[in-house]
Amino acid sequence: MDHFSRNRPASSSTTRVVDVLVPVAIDQAYSYRVPRGMEVSPGDVVTVPLGPREVIAVVWAENPSPDSRLHNRLKDIGEKLGVPPLKNELRALIDWVANYTLSSRGMVMRMSLRMGEHLGPERARAGVRLSGEPPQRMTPARRRLIAVLSDRLLHGKSDAAKEAGVSAGVVDGLIDEGTLTVEPMPPPPPPPPPDPDFAVPDFSRIQRAAVDAMRALAANGTFHVALLDGVTGSGKTEVYFEAVAETIRRGRQALILMPEIALTGQFRDRFAARFGERPLEWHSELTPRTRARNWAAIAAGEAQVVVGARSALFLPYADLGLIIVDEEHDQAYKQDEGTHYHARDMAVVRAHIAKIPIVLASATPSVESEVNARKGRYQRIALTSRFGGQHMPQIELIDLRREAPPRGRFVSPRLAGEIQNAIERREQALLFLNRRGYAPLTLCRACGHRFACTICDAWLVDHRFRQRLVCHHCGFSMPRPRQCPHCAAEESLVAVGPGVERLQEEAAALFPDARTMVLSSDLITSIETMRTELNDIAEGRVDIIIGTQLVAKGHHFPRLNLVGVVDADLGLSNGDPRAAERTFQLLNQVIGRTGREQGRGIGYLQTHQPEHPVMKALVASDREAFYASEIEARERAGYPPFGRLASLIISAGDRPTAEGFARQLAATAPIDERVQVLGPAEAPLAVIKGRYRFRLLAKSARGVDLSGYLREWLAAGPKTRGNLKLEVDVDPQSFL
Repeated sequence: MDHFSRNRPASSSTTRVVDVLVPVAIDQAYSYRVPRGMEVSPGDVVTVPLGPREVIAVVWAENPSPDSRLHNRLKDIGEKLGVPPLKNELRALIDWVANYTLSSRGMVMRMSLRMGEHLGPERARAGVRLSGEPPQRMTPARRRLIAVLSDRLLHGKSDAAKEAGVSAGVVDGLIDEGTLTVEPMPPPPPPPPPDPDFAVPDFSRIQRAAVDAMRALAANGTFHVALLDGVTGSGKTEVYFEAVAETIRRGRQALILMPEIALTGQFRDRFAARFGERPLEWHSELTPRTRARNWAAIAAGEAQVVVGARSALFLPYADLGLIIVDEEHDQAYKQDEGTHYHARDMAVVRAHIAKIPIVLASATPSVESEVNARKGRYQRIALTSRFGGQHMPQIELIDLRREAPPRGRFVSPRLAGEIQNAIERREQALLFLNRRGYAPLTLCRACGHRFACTICDAWLVDHRFRQRLVCHHCGFSMPRPRQCPHCAAEESLVAVGPGVERLQEEAAALFPDARTMVLSSDLITSIETMRTELNDIAEGRVDIIIGTQLVAKGHHFPRLNLVGVVDADLGLSNGDPRAAERTFQLLNQVIGRTGREQGRGIGYLQTHQPEHPVMKALVASDREAFYASEIEARERAGYPPFGRLASLIISAGDRPTAEGFARQLAATAPIDERVQVLGPAEAPLAVIKGRYRFRLLAKSARGVDLSGYLREWLAAGPKTRGNLKLEVDVDPQSFL
C-alpha cells in the first residue's frame, strides 16, 4: 500500500482510531487511523508519519470517540513492527516518571526505544565460502584470504577480510571470479542461559544469613525493598548473586544496575565465574547493531540477566523478576540532561509497579536509604565483616597544618615515606585526588591573568598530557599557549594547585623506579582501554595508581594495601547540602579498595580540618555516629529525605533576559504555606556554554505533592520564548 492510499479519508463507521505516543518533546498522544486489515493493541510498536518524516512510536490507548471534525485530517499508521509490545508495567512506569519529573511522556518513552532505524528484525549478514577454482591471477592479499577460508566453512564477509588483513575489494574480486560464493549468515544464536548451580561459593557464617534472606526475597516474588548493607570487601556481589540465581531458577529476568559502564567488564567476569556465562550488557558504548540485538533478546525474554547503566531500567523486559541497584549511593545514577530522573528511585518505582523485589547494595548507603531502613520501610540485610577474615582498613589523619608538604609539592613527607615502604614490600599504593587534569587553574606570573573558559563561568583546567587547556563543563579546549595573551610575557604561565597528572609527575620524582598509572575519565579513550588498564593493576604490573573518583566505584585491586588521599577536604566546601555525605561515602569507598586479600590495608587522609565530623567518623570507623549527626541535621533543616526539593534553572543568551524571566516566574508562584520558594539567584556556575543561568528552589515537606505544585505554577507562569530555556529538576543532586 503506498503512502497516498494509506492517508486517504475513510468512512467513520469503519475506521478505528488509536492514540499513539511519539518520541518527541510532547506530553499528549496523537490520534492515528488503523489501516484496514491491521491489528494493533496498546503497547504495540509502530511507525507513523509525523510531519515530513516517519518515526517509530507506540500505541498508547484506544480512542473510541475521536473528534469527528478531525477525522479527514487523521493519518494512517504506517506499519506494525515485528517486535514484542511494551507491557502495561513499562507504560505505567513511563507515565509515572513523566508525571513525577515534569518531563514529556514522549521523551521518557523514547528511552525504551533507543534503537532508531535498527529496531525490528535483524538484516541477514553476507557470508562468503570458498567453493570455486583458484583465480587466474594470484596476489599475496588473495592468497591470505583463501588461506583464511580454506576450511570451506561460511565466514562473515567483513570478518574474513579483517582476519586476512585485506580490503573488501579483494573479497569482491574473488566473488566476481567465482572463487567465493555469497550466502546469508545464519542469525546469531540467543545468549546461553546462566546456570544458577554452576559454581555456588562457600559462604561464611555471616554471609549465610544474608544469602538465605536473598533467596527468600527472590522466591517470594512480591514487591519488597532490601538494603544490602555490607562493609567494603564483605562479598555483597556474591551474596546478591544468590537472589539472581533464584530468579533464574524461576525462569524470570534479573536486572543489575551499575553506576559506571567501566565496572561492567570486571563484573561480567565475576558473573561468569559464578554462573558459567556472561550477562547481557546495556550501555552507551555498545554499537547500534549490538544494542538492537540485545534489545530484541531482552524483549523476547532470551536474556535472563542484564547488567547495565541507568538507561537499562527502561528496557522492555519480557518477564522482569528482580532488580539489583549496585552502589546505590552513587551520584552517577542521577540523569541531569533531558529527563531529570534518579535511576535508584525510579527502579524502586518500577519494582513497585511490577510487584517484584528490589535490592539496593552499598557499603555506604545514601542517607535516604539509611532512613528508610531505620524506619522499617526497607529490610536491612547487614554484612558487618570482610570475607575471608580480612581486617577493615586502618585510617590515619595527616594534619597538613603541622605536616605540610615541601613548597611546590602536594604529598606530605609521612605519606611519601609510607608509599616507599609499600613499594619495597612489593605492594601497590593508590594516590587519590578527585580532580582531573594537571592543575585546576593556570595563570600568568607576570601580570596575574587567569585563563577562563570563553563560554562558561569556569577556569580552564591544564591538561599537560594533551598540552591543552580544557573546560570540564562545556568541553571547550585550546592549545596551551607559549605566551600570555594579556601581557605577551614569554614562558610565564604557571599551574596552580594539583590535578592527577601533576600528581603523577610528583610521584615519578619521588619514586623514580616505580611504575605509575593515572586512572581518570578524561584519559580513557574507550571502555576496552579502561578494562585493559584495570587488568594491568589487578595483575600487579603497576606500583602506584593515581586516580580520581573513578577508582572508588567497586573495583577490586587484590594487591592494593595503601591509599593516600591527597586532599580529603576537597568536597566539603562547595555549598552542597549533601557535601558531608558525599565526602564520607567517597573516602570510605576509596579506602575500602585496600587490604582485600593480602595484609591489612591502611588509608592516610591529608586534611586541614582534622576536627571535622566526617574526618572524626572515618578515623574512628564510627559510621553510626556520622549517619546520626547527618540525619539530625537534615531533619532539622527539612532537607531530603525529611523534605522535598525541586530546582528550576532558567538560562538565556544574555544575563538581563535570564534574570528578568526568573523574577517573573518567581512572582507567579502559587501561595502555599507548605511550599517555600527561594530565589531567584545567580547559579554558582553562572554561565555554561555561553548561557547565563539563574536558579529558583522550591522546598516543601515530605508529604506535599511538589510535582503537582510545580505543574500548577508553570501552567500559570510566563512561557519561554526565543532563546530562553527552563529546566525543572525534581529531587536535584547537583546545585551548580
